[in-house]
Amino acid sequence: MITVIGGIKGGTGKTTLATNFAVLSDMHGVRTLLVDADDQRSSSDWADQRESHFKDKPNFPTVALNGKNIHQQIMKFKNDYDHIFVDTGGRDTMSQRSALICADFYIIPFKPRSFDIWTIGPVRELISEVLLINPKLKVIACINQSDNRGVDNEDALKILEEASEFKCIQSMIGNRKVFSNAASQGLGVAEMQDAKAKEELIRLYQEIFPRHQKDISKI
Repeated sequence: MITVIGGIKGGTGKTTLATNFAVLSDMHGVRTLLVDADDQRSSSDWADQRESHFKDKPNFPTVALNGKNIHQQIMKFKNDYDHIFVDTGGRDTMSQRSALICADFYIIPFKPRSFDIWTIGPVRELISEVLLINPKLKVIACINQSDNRGVDNEDALKILEEASEFKCIQSMIGNRKVFSNAASQGLGVAEMQDAKAKEELIRLYQEIFPRHQKDISKI
């Protein structure tokens, strides 16, 4: 299975979701690969930190790929891994479009803020174009870094739910410091001592990948 985490707006938490989902997948015993397709190489930096943290333990690999033929490179790994997570940049790039050609899932995180929600029009256009090439692609939108008061969250959900091009997930990830703390150490939130953040992450993962939730809540 190939999952692309992307969009056209920076700062929405794509790398956060990609790295944390990869950790959950690996902890669940799934053969996992993380692909860094972002020119900023945030996932690769995270992986470098993780390698030093787990230098004496086996860990899932991270590879950096880019360009218009990235789908061909990803497909070379498909038989060796059960789940491949692709972290793309916050722009409409050739790498993102190419990765979507071979993807099974396309996850688009949105912050519940006006400037982020306003990008929904261009995002819908991108999805429509990609679906012509990959009609089996499952497109999912979710709220990341949700507002603690909840008002903006509900407004954002209503707008996202109006789009027919994707499914809007109800589970949200809160704006919690533990995510940045984990990232700085090359860890996933599931490996940190924050029950609330871990619960939110697992709930989102389960809602997106219901077939892969067996015993994951025990992590």
